Amino acid sequence: MPTIVERDPANADLFTSVTGTRSTVVANLEELKRLLNETPDEYAIVLGPGVDLEAAAALADTLRVTRPATSVILIRRRVDTAVLAEALRSGMREVVEERDLTGLGEAVTRARQVWHALHAPVDHGGAAVPRGKLVTVFSPKGGVGKTTLAVNLGLALASHGQRRVCVVDLDLAFGDVAITLQLFPARTLADTVSIENGLDFSVLETLLTPHRDGLAALVAPVQPDARDSIPASLVGRVLNLLKENFDYVVVDTAPTFDEHVLQAFDETDELLLVTTLDVPTLKNVKIAVETLDLLNFPKEKRHLILNRADDKVGLSAEKVESTLGIKIHRSIPSSPQVANATNAGEPIFAASPKHVVSMAIAALANDLNAPAASQPAHNGDKSKSRAAVPKRGLLRRNRVGAHE
Repeated sequence: MPTIVERDPANADLFTSVTGTRSTVVANLEELKRLLNETPDEYAIVLGPGVDLEAAAALADTLRVTRPATSVILIRRRVDTAVLAEALRSGMREVVEERDLTGLGEAVTRARQVWHALHAPVDHGGAAVPRGKLVTVFSPKGGVGKTTLAVNLGLALASHGQRRVCVVDLDLAFGDVAITLQLFPARTLADTVSIENGLDFSVLETLLTPHRDGLAALVAPVQPDARDSIPASLVGRVLNLLKENFDYVVVDTAPTFDEHVLQAFDETDELLLVTTLDVPTLKNVKIAVETLDLLNFPKEKRHLILNRADDKVGLSAEKVESTLGIKIHRSIPSSPQVANATNAGEPIFAASPKHVVSMAIAALANDLNAPAASQPAHNGDKSKSRAAVPKRGLLRRNRVGAHE
C-alpha cells in the first residue's frame, strides 16, 4: 500500500481515506527513507503539501534511478507552472491539488498499474508474458462511423484464427455497440462499480456478452446518467484486465476528451483517429490532433482513418492530409450496404466479408495484426512501431474539455 509523508494527522486521515486504511503514514522524509529500506515493493509515495518542494524534488530525482517502478505523487495546496516544471524535471509521476481527493485516488491506481507493468511475470525463457493489444477508435465528431468501424474491426480481428477479441463501448451515455451487434446484454460496464473491490477477470468475465467466433463485448450502460457513477480509474483497471486475457481489445469511445476516454488513451497501443470529408469534422479532428500533442500522445501510435473516402463532396484525401498534417493510414469507401447490413442486424463484415468495405477493414485488421516492424506504410506514412504509450502523468491534472 502507498506510503504517505504528512505531519498533520487530520490531513493524513483524509489522504488515507482515499489511498486505503492500510497505507503507511510517516511524518517526514527521514522516516520515509528508513522505511523504504524495509519495503522494496512499495509502488507509491505520496508527499503531502507540507513537504518542502526542493526536498521532494531531490527525493524523486534519486528514486527515478534507484527505484524506477515506484511512483512519486506530489500534493500541493496550489498547482502552478513552477510546481509542474520542478516536478517534471525531477521525475515525479503526478501532481495533485490538496482538495482533489478523486485525483489522488486515480494517481495511486495508476501508480499500482505502473508497478505491475514493470514487474510483469516472465515465462521460463525469460521473456515477458504477452499482453493483448488495445486499439482505441476515436473521433471528436459524432456521425463519422466510429462505432461501425469499431464493431467491424472487432469482427475482422476475431476472424484471424483462434484470436480472442473484446469490443468495449466507452461511450457511456449513448453507446451503440450492443445494438450494432444485435446483443441483448444481461450486464453492462455499469455493473463493475458494485464489484470494484473484488474485481478480477473471473468476475469481469461474467459481465461480458458473447457474440460469436471469439468475439465478446462489454457494453455501455443502459441509462445515460450511469456514466457519472463509473470512476475513470475503474475503467483503467477493466481495460488492463481485458488486455491480460484477450488478444485484442477494441475500444469505441465517446466523441469527447472526457475522463473515461483519457483513461483509455493511457492504455492504448494503437489509436485510430477517424475523419470524413467534411469541414466541421476536419476542424474538430484538427483540434483533436493538437490536443493529443498537448497530452504527449506518441505520434507513431496515431493512425488517421478516412471513412467514406469516395464521397463526392468537393474535398480530397490530399486536402485532408494537408489540413491535418497527417498521412492517411487507411481509406474506407462509402456504401449504402453498410447501413443496410447494420439495420438488418448483422454488421457488414459478418454479412458480406468480400464487400469492398469489409475488405478495407480486413486490411486495417491485418495492419494491426502484423508485427510492428513489418507494418506497411500507407500514402507515404512511415512504418509504425509498437512502443508503449507513456503515461501522461502531470498533464492528467490539466484536463482538456470536449470538442464537439
